[in-house]
Amino acid sequence: MDNNQPAPTAEALMRSRYTAYTLQREDYLLATWHPSTRPAALGLAEDVATKWLGLEVKRHEQTDTDHAIVEFIARYKVNGRAHRLHEISKFVREDGRWFYLDGALD
Repeated sequence: MDNNQPAPTAEALMRSRYTAYTLQREDYLLATWHPSTRPAALGLAEDVATKWLGLEVKRHEQTDTDHAIVEFIARYKVNGRAHRLHEISKFVREDGRWFYLDGALD
């Protein structure tokens, strides 16, 4: 995540982004988010009640050379209550780097 090496696959980027969420590394999340869909900020510093519990990658599909889909389930707790986030994320590769584009919640 900090070695400045681009993730070799969209799945590897997805996993590093999950780790960044657990560490509240908003800088990394924004840097790996495609500029066309990137928000100005995520506000993770205010979100101290979230405790991330685990990530399960259900599917990684490279649709062509520079596009991929990663389906995952992330489990977390907020104020002691368990939640799960099931998302199908789209990734794009530009200049040899993968970026998170967007995702659809299931």
